[in-house]
Amino acid sequence: MNNITNIKIRIQTESVERGGTVKIPKPTVKRLGLYYRCLSNYRESGVDFVASQDIAEKLNIKPSQVRKDLSYFGEFGKRGLGYDVKKLLNEIAHIIGVNKEWNVAIVGAGNLGSALTSYPGLSKHKFRVVALFDNNQQKIGKKISDITVYDIRDLEKTVNELKIDIGVIAVPESAAQHVAELLEKSGIKGIVNFAPVRLRTNVPVEDVDITLSFETIAYSIVKKSPADLLDTSND
Repeated sequence: MNNITNIKIRIQTESVERGGTVKIPKPTVKRLGLYYRCLSNYRESGVDFVASQDIAEKLNIKPSQVRKDLSYFGEFGKRGLGYDVKKLLNEIAHIIGVNKEWNVAIVGAGNLGSALTSYPGLSKHKFRVVALFDNNQQKIGKKISDITVYDIRDLEKTVNELKIDIGVIAVPESAAQHVAELLEKSGIKGIVNFAPVRLRTNVPVEDVDITLSFETIAYSIVKKSPADLLDTSND
């Protein structure tokens, strides 16, 4: 098995260091998750071997990109056969850390936080939401999708008791930095941040800006058909 224990992912940088020597582009790290899902589907369909061309067609990328991404972590393919689906799936699982179950806490029991507790994709990929946190006394002690809402003042104690690895910030922008500091102090190993603000913290952070995604697709539409999208706001 390849030496994967030395891979250090620094989410807030533009690249990732493997073994302290090879810098892996952040887009490559993100595509590993896509490869994992694609290979999982192949395994469930009973496919034993796939070529880079097969994976590329499923993900609408170039075969050379698949080969380049995987080459950062070792040699996996066999000439004439392609990639062993089960073996490569296990290797990628180790690389991206989904060979184990991760306990997750969500801070913010509003609409977004509540929705995330019932999202089946998390548990399917071994991210188990075990706690919600809020400062609203009317919510504390209640359950949302069978997940207890804890007082934010009990964050550190609950993180230790439930062995929580990942914190999710689902609070307004004005409160996000303070929550990040509380999560770091509690011993959380990583943060997924839904607030539209750049956090200052020493733990890995993955920013998820939903509005930015809409703005990006809007730009792509405007760029493609500018004449059809005249500003009518003043009509």
